[in-house]
Amino acid sequence: QVQLVESGGGLVQPGRSLRLSCVHSGFTTDKYVIGWFRQAPGKEREWVSCFASSDGSTSHADSVQGRFTTSRDRAKNTVYLQMNSLKPEDTATYYCATVCNLAKFGSWGQGTQVTVSS
Repeated sequence: QVQLVESGGGLVQPGRSLRLSCVHSGFTTDKYVIGWFRQAPGKEREWVSCFASSDGSTSHADSVQGRFTTSRDRAKNTVYLQMNSLKPEDTATYYCATVCNLAKFGSWGQGTQVTVSS
């Protein structure tokens, strides 16, 4: 019943910004986490950020710290990943999930493609 849907990806030039959305539904508790992950061709899936509803806290990977921010619109059941100062190295398929740790079992969205290129 849990469903996650990502959107907002696209082609963007280096230095520009994109905002990704993760709309979630079917949760049975007000306490949850939403993780953002990315995977580039030929590379392993990488953790990007975590949002925790219990206190509204966020955390981000070193590779995106200072450039990406994560936020939530409670009324819209949506978690956002604001990506600024994008680099070609950010090119990947981005996923949201109900976990912030790849070692844990959870639900995943279908992914949205982000391509950073001039």
